Amino acid sequence: MVHDAEQTPQPPQGRVLLPALRLLAPGPDGARARGESVRLAAARVRATPGTHIWLLILAVTSVTAAGMSPHLRSYLLHSVSTNLVELHRHPIRVLVASALWIEPPSGFLFYAVLFELVHATAERWLGTARWLLVAAVAHIGATLVSQKAVFFGIRDDRLPGSLAHTVDIGVSYGLAGVVGVLAYRVPRPWRWGYLAVVLPFFAVPVLDDGSFTDLGHLSAVLIGLCCYGVTPPTPAAARTAGAAPPRSRPRRWTR
Repeated sequence: MVHDAEQTPQPPQGRVLLPALRLLAPGPDGARARGESVRLAAARVRATPGTHIWLLILAVTSVTAAGMSPHLRSYLLHSVSTNLVELHRHPIRVLVASALWIEPPSGFLFYAVLFELVHATAERWLGTARWLLVAAVAHIGATLVSQKAVFFGIRDDRLPGSLAHTVDIGVSYGLAGVVGVLAYRVPRPWRWGYLAVVLPFFAVPVLDDGSFTDLGHLSAVLIGLCCYGVTPPTPAAARTAGAAPPRSRPRRWTR
């Protein structure tokens, strides 16, 4: 039997807005709602300490860079860049420092959103140590691949020599690497749809005569895909492993 739409009970209109209004309400109810929001935010930060420490450092360096004169900011960013000159002079220092600055500083809020969506998700899933390993390997590996391409381009007169001194900083290689490893967080068959979006997104700019940073991003996401070994087993795999009968130990013969 078909029921009239008018007979279907509808939720009260205020029910959707009530939690949001409680945050703004004065008095005990508003205070409790705000306290609960603070506790949830604190729990999220405790669950992903690496992501939020990194974000805090980026906030400090972005404010610092924004307060500098253009000449001083250019000098500073060149000194922490992973360009050919600085990689030759101070490889370890610039590989670390370049991941602690963004250009332009006004892009901090954009990267903060990406950190919450990408890094925080991966850190909760992988744990801090394994998440940081993936981000670091992708950042370093993609930097070396892209700068090697710059080296050959300058040597063969396909790129200007000024690229050896260019500003090359930022967190995007680490982000791209974590985007790659997150493919294993997506269950099949949705994983193939995820890859069908992610891989063209990074590959098309390279094929369309992209820059060395486009090559770096593609290299980073491929490095992330190669990090399957650090991912935890899926629930189905864990159940299968738990159901396997234990091996019997060989009998020991004693006198």
